[in-house]
Amino acid sequence: MGKVTMIVAVDRQLAIGNKGDQLAYISEDLKRFKALTSGHTIVMGRKTQQALPKGYLPNRRNIVLSRSDLKIENVEVMHSAEEVMASLREDEELYVIGGAVVYKLFMDIADAIEWTLIDYAFEEYDVVFPEVDMEKWEVVSDGEWKRDEKSGYVYKYQRLERKETEIESC
Repeated sequence: MGKVTMIVAVDRQLAIGNKGDQLAYISEDLKRFKALTSGHTIVMGRKTQQALPKGYLPNRRNIVLSRSDLKIENVEVMHSAEEVMASLREDEELYVIGGAVVYKLFMDIADAIEWTLIDYAFEEYDVVFPEVDMEKWEVVSDGEWKRDEKSGYVYKYQRLERKETEIESC
């Protein structure tokens, strides 16, 4: 089974979106997102897909999770996390890019979370990243705080990896 990484930008409240759009546009973060996901498979919900300028992201295998039988150019439509996982090659990397429902579906499957922590609490938001149980995750990379010149937001990158769990012996 391939490696699964959730990639997201969150504010102090774990808010990730409002009215079908992300909360902040940080140039360096968008470049990092592209660098990490290019050449890999991404999975998203229908609303996330519809928010993309072209309806898909180039240089990636695009999968949309939906209950409906949608036909979307340059996108594969699947109906469950299990179907997505079954479609992956053993060495294929999957990036979960949103929204909240899709993140929740993959929370127990994911191996890692690559998140951009924005040191700000947005007042208007309607989508929140699922709560992260830090008993199950460990911070393996913790970047320095930076300020985005254009937006003024202070942010940093952090990588979490699922902690190894001990298998109980019989």
